[in-house]
Amino acid sequence: MKLTRRAFTVAALAAPFAGAARAQTIPLSEISAYMNALTTLTARFRQDNPDGSVTNGTFYLKRPGRMRFEYDPPEQAKVIAGGGALVIFDPRSDEPTRYPLNQTPLSVILSRNVNLSDEREITGTRESNGFTVVRAADPDNPEYGTIELVFSTNPVELRQWIVRDGAGEVTRVSLGELNTGTRVPDRLFNISAETRQWDP
Repeated sequence: MKLTRRAFTVAALAAPFAGAARAQTIPLSEISAYMNALTTLTARFRQDNPDGSVTNGTFYLKRPGRMRFEYDPPEQAKVIAGGGALVIFDPRSDEPTRYPLNQTPLSVILSRNVNLSDEREITGTRESNGFTVVRAADPDNPEYGTIELVFSTNPVELRQWIVRDGAGEVTRVSLGELNTGTRVPDRLFNISAETRQWDP
């Protein structure tokens, strides 16, 4: 599960912690059941970058295996997971950057059958201000960094990814209102079509 800085500086999730009541840590079995029941999700997001800049956009999820971050103008970046790949469309690069999805942290939550209790990359859980934080890292390659998945308790929802790269830089992206069970077109995750149209 490689935590590449380029991929996950662009793709991370979050929500504010202010005002949350303290609670017990959610069992991994309950979080897994939540993820397995989730079919589609859309939300607005705000991304806080390591350099202090902020970007916004729209997030799409269609399980299993598909996810898209689409950034608002003037940004032209897109991050798409689909067809077993994660592709970064960044206008600062000459061409899209591709990673095998199973070598990224996204594979933990985009797999057909999520079972966090059996994932060797899950290195611990903790309670933080009423939220459950699930930490993941590649045990064979600690230099890749870490990712923390943050879940609210009532209701159980994925509310944050905190990505810390090998240099210690942190990226956060805050989700707005979550819309679940809505129709999300398959074309949003068509990497081949997006690549043909890409002209940074």
